[in-house]
Amino acid sequence: MFLVTANKGKQLLCSSYIGRVSPAEMLAGIEDARLLLAELSPGFRSLVDLSRVEAIELECVEPIGQLMDLVDKSGVGQIVRVIPDPTKDIGMNILSVFHYLSRPEFITCNTMTEAGRQLDL
Repeated sequence: MFLVTANKGKQLLCSSYIGRVSPAEMLAGIEDARLLLAELSPGFRSLVDLSRVEAIELECVEPIGQLMDLVDKSGVGQIVRVIPDPTKDIGMNILSVFHYLSRPEFITCNTMTEAGRQLDL
């Protein structure tokens, strides 16, 4: 499953990768993100949660890049990633080089608690 939510008051976009993530789920999530990003102001923050992922299908790489492009063009200022198991990261850092042209601040955390502290939640 891939779930995208937003908190307009905190100017925060949240992307959660849960269980096994398929390309179809990613594409649906991109459409959700498009609507949610319209409510956020440039400089918003993004929380990417990989703490509950089991597997991300290889075919998700392209949609993940599309999502990164969309987030970048919407003016993200900071991206906080929760990646407790580095083997579940399908190359987010490498993809970021090509898709975040605005070069937002990146922070990688091991837990959601640590991410919450970084985001002052």
